[in-house]
This record gives sequence, structure tokens and C-alpha cells, in this order.
Amino acid sequence: MATLDDDMWVGVVRLHARVEYELSTALQRHGLGLSEYRALCHLSTAVGGELRMQELADLLGLNQSSVTRLVGRLEASGLTRRDLCANDRRGVYTVITDAGRERKEGAGATYDETLTASLDRAAADGLESTVAGLRAAFVGR
Repeated sequence: MATLDDDMWVGVVRLHARVEYELSTALQRHGLGLSEYRALCHLSTAVGGELRMQELADLLGLNQSSVTRLVGRLEASGLTRRDLCANDRRGVYTVITDAGRERKEGAGATYDETLTASLDRAAADGLESTVAGLRAAFVGR
């Protein structure tokens, strides 16, 4: 017999999978994957537009090799560049470029519109309590 917590968690997982799929599909029109877009978002708000690779990995929930591949793709596209830490030559930063800021800004409206529409559709398709609960948790923030 499912518990209340289990029912809630299943709803969160279903909602997450659905929204992530729709966001990924929408961002492809801008030549970005979802992790790439999120990396650009974190970099665009970081001091100096730069983060240590490990900081970015932690923010994205990725391991070191995954973030290295991600940053490699962003670099190859001209959206970021790598820089060495002046204080610690072993430290590597990834820095957003002007092109990266432009791509992130160009994709921002698509991301926001898709997120809202996806949550609204999920609420109408049986996940209304999950969506309502999450939205209520962030009201007034």
C-alpha cells in the first residue's frame, strides 16, 4: 500500500520527467541542451561570469567528468572559455562569453514560457496537487 509520501514523490518524479523533456525539446531550437542552458544561467549570474569547474558541477548536480564534457561543448560553440585561477594554477574556471550571454538571453523567454505551459498542462493532466504544492511553496519568495 502506497504511503502519502510515496504518492507525493511519484508525483514529483512524474512532473520532473515531463517538464525536463518539454524544456529540453524547446531549448533544442536555440541549439542548447538543458544542462548547457542551466550552466549558462549560473555563469551569467556568477561574479565576473566565472565559476570553478567543481562549483559548476555542484550547482548542476553533475560529476566532474560530465561537467568537463559539458564545458567542452560550450567552449567548442564559443559560449564559454576556460581560464586558470591566478591564486591556484590547478584551479580551472569556466567563463561565459558575450556569445554565451546572448544565447542564454535568446533562449530565456522560450525556457520561461515552456516551463509555465508544461506545469499548467501537468496540473490539468492529473498532477494538479503536485504543481499546486510546489507553486505554493515558492509564493512570496
